[in-house]
Amino acid sequence: MPKPMTRRDAAKLALIAPFAAVTAYATPATSQEQDLPPDLEAMFGSPDTPTFGATDANLTIVAFLDYNCPFCKQSAPHLKALRESDSNLTVMYKDWPILSAASVYGGQAALAAHRNGQYLEAHEALMSIPGGRITEAEMREALEGSPVDMRKVDTIIENEGDALLDQLRRNLAEADQVGITGTPAYFIGPYFVGGALDLGQFREIVASARFELGM
Repeated sequence: MPKPMTRRDAAKLALIAPFAAVTAYATPATSQEQDLPPDLEAMFGSPDTPTFGATDANLTIVAFLDYNCPFCKQSAPHLKALRESDSNLTVMYKDWPILSAASVYGGQAALAAHRNGQYLEAHEALMSIPGGRITEAEMREALEGSPVDMRKVDTIIENEGDALLDQLRRNLAEADQVGITGTPAYFIGPYFVGGALDLGQFREIVASARFELGM
């Protein structure tokens, strides 16, 4: 599990280490006319991946998260504030349940809610539970206290549970492919950052990414 990052650590990584943390990101996509951002949506996206923000955004963040990760929870409200305040940003959420069996339930329930158009409600309810080592029962209690329709979630899990688990397995395989070792993990344009970030740090790295990409 990563340690929380200071503003200096995050800014330093963003400024001096584009593509360095993950070898699969060694070369950005380019065209004859201009440099383009790495195609995060092509690499990590799929029709069933929860993705939010502007459809014509010029920058994408991919967030690998676990609902039992305290540092994910520390960053969650800041990532939400960033997404809601930046009209040129898309955020792709990758449920990556690596910490416990309960984390798998949380990821499955969040993806089931996504199929009912309530991913953000489920995500925020689960991220609002303080601390780690959260049990499945505690996760369910938080979801039941949220706007999420748990009857539909239960039905979706019952009918599509294997497909939901397959999606979580794909997320796990993607993380292994690019060498992520802990949560939270963020791909922000051409940068990889591991660790908790606050709103100011997110904005600094987003600004650095856009500068790097000539935006």
